[in-house]
Order: sequence, then C-alpha cells, then structure tokens
Amino acid sequence: PGKPSCPRFLKALPHSAGSEEMKPPVAYQKLKTPESPQELLPLAEQPGQTLRQFHGSVLGRPCHSVSGLRAAETPNRFTSILPWDFQCMLVTAILSTVLVVALVVHSFFFPLHSLATLGNVASAPHVDDGCSDSCRSVLVESIPEGVTYDDNSTVGLSTFETWQSLLRNARSSVDIASFYWTLSNQDTHTHDPSASQGEEVLTELLHATSRGVVLRIAVNPPSARMPSTDLQLLEKSGAQIRQVDLPRLTRGVLHSKFWIVDHLHVYLGSANMDWRALTQVKELGAAVYNCSCLAQDLGKMFEVYWTLGLPNATIPSPWPANYSTPYNKETPLELELNGTEAAVYFSSAPPALCAPGRTDDLQSLLSVIEGAQEFVYVAVMSYLPTMEFSHPRRFWPAIDDHF
Repeated sequence: PGKPSCPRFLKALPHSAGSEEMKPPVAYQKLKTPESPQELLPLAEQPGQTLRQFHGSVLGRPCHSVSGLRAAETPNRFTSILPWDFQCMLVTAILSTVLVVALVVHSFFFPLHSLATLGNVASAPHVDDGCSDSCRSVLVESIPEGVTYDDNSTVGLSTFETWQSLLRNARSSVDIASFYWTLSNQDTHTHDPSASQGEEVLTELLHATSRGVVLRIAVNPPSARMPSTDLQLLEKSGAQIRQVDLPRLTRGVLHSKFWIVDHLHVYLGSANMDWRALTQVKELGAAVYNCSCLAQDLGKMFEVYWTLGLPNATIPSPWPANYSTPYNKETPLELELNGTEAAVYFSSAPPALCAPGRTDDLQSLLSVIEGAQEFVYVAVMSYLPTMEFSHPRRFWPAIDDHF
C-alpha cells in the first residue's frame, strides 16, 4: 500500500526494496485531479467516409435491368454504335475503376484509417489466442555477502550476472523502469569493494549506448537522498531519461523495477538500480527470454510511465486504447514457459495507472490468496496491516482480512 506503482509477474514475485535504511524519504503532496486528460491523448482520427451510393440512375442498377429501359430511351450515338452487352461491360469497368481509384486516394490521404473506421465502427484491441514463442524463464536473486547456504540448497542465478548478460546481448533497445539510481561508491559516498558490481553495470549501460542501443529510463525525480549522478552520465552518453513525478500525480512513487530488452527479453524483480541491491541486500526476481508476447505487454506499462514523464503530464481517464491489454486475471496470456503450458499476466498499481483490461495489484494478490488450496507462503521485508506512509498511519486490512 505504501509503494503504489509496482508491477507483479506471475502473481507471485515478492516485492522488497532492500533494507529500510535504503529507502529515501518521500514527501507527499496534495493529490492533483487530472484537469486536461486530452493533453496525453493522441489526435483523434477523422471519421471515415463511406463510399457514395448511386441511386435512381443507370449506374445504380444491375446490368440486366437496364435492358428494360432501352425502348423508352431515345437512341443516341453511343447506344446505336456499341452492342448492348459491350455497353454493360464498359459501364461495369468504369464503375470498378472509379471504386479502385477512390480506395487508393482514401488510403493515401488517410493512412491511419482501418476498414472498420470506414463504417464509423471503432476497431477493438486485438486479442491473441496465445503466444507462439517458446519462452524461457529463470529465477534470479541477490544474496548478501557473508550469507552462506548448505551445499544442497537451491540458489538462483545472480542478479548481477543476469543484468550483465541482458546488456551485453542487447541489439536495439533497453527500457528500464526504476525507483532510483546509486550504482557507484561515489553515489553513496562510500568506499566499499562490493560496489564494483554496480559500477560494472553502469559501464555496460554506457557501452550499450555507444554502440547504438536506444536506452530509455523512467525514474522518480531526483532528490538529495536520490542523486542523479548516474543518470546525468547516461544522459550525456545518449540515454533518454524521463522523470515521472508520481508524488505530484498520485502522492506515491515510481517503485517498479523492470527491464525490457529488444522487445523480446524481460527482467522483473525487487532489486533497485543500486550497487547494494547486488551485493548487500536479499533480492528476488525473474528473467524471461525470447518472449515477445510478454515483453510487448510489459512494454505497454512502460509506455504509461514514459507518457507521464512528459512535462506537466496528467493522468488520462480513461487511458487510450493503445495502452490497453487483453491479458488479466480473467483472461491471462497462454504460452509455453520452459516447455510447460502456462497462463501469465502483469498487474500494476495504483488503479489510476491501469489501462483498460489491466488487473490492479491488490486484486491480483487477493485472487492468489482466494485460490490457495493448501498453503500461502509470504516473503516480505515487513508485514503490517496499515498504510505505512500515510500521516497519521491508518488501519488497512484488505490483505490481512483475506489471510
């Protein structure tokens, strides 16, 4: 409840942002009601024009019916020279040519219109029956230095190795939604050797932009506790950065942490863009490879942040159709994940940032609890049935009641 912008994957990833000391303080402001949602809406398409109907004329009648008119017509040079069957064929050819030319001219001047628009019918979002990609998913985690496990324990791939692999293999684009950036010792005013992993990630990001990879970053506005040194360095190298002012828009923060690489690979987890999230804090996440269906759907959530990062942005209500999704808890995306049939969807919060079709985080979490048959395991940094960041704190039993 205190982190109002946190997508969930497979309805099961824990949401932890590290130790409480890592959390920068958040100054809340009065909620601003959207005043002009149209500012963010794309230009409305012009109404389609229907083809003109020819009624009460020869062109509007079938050829066989025209023969009945011959006796009443005054013979002219056209009808006396050409056989009637040839005249009928000629009229048909002329009409067909006019129709083709009209369609070509229409598509030239109105390239965005669909055939549905020609009849003034809004085209519905396309709903795929499933995903043909052979998606592969792995759990990734950060284990603090000094923490050891038994030899027979299951340990996931490291967050650091996963990030580095995604960046080194990026070909065209990397989109990152993030809370804050402190990847180096300089950012935290420390001299810890374990910060080297974060600094290597920053270096790899710079290498990516230098070879032409388009890097877009959506992040909270910087503050004294959330410096922008890393972001300034990346921006100078060519990265595109937008500060999403959710404190103004929703009295919350952008707390999401996910990556989308080449519109094909995805990382989603609890780790911040902080060197301590790689070596000092327990973190958990998932990486999904070769899964364009999931990457494109998560990309719609990134575009929500990207849009709200524009100057003086407001939250549209409702969100335009191009942000909507057909995948939710009622109709999840059916795909093959690690060779096994799976049903997946992304959820988001707060509801004001959920485009049509998107399940919000709370409903997703509650549906997991309601669907439990044997047990519910919970791994969180802290569990309190309160609104932690409200002043004063208030009782908030939504999840507690379901438990």
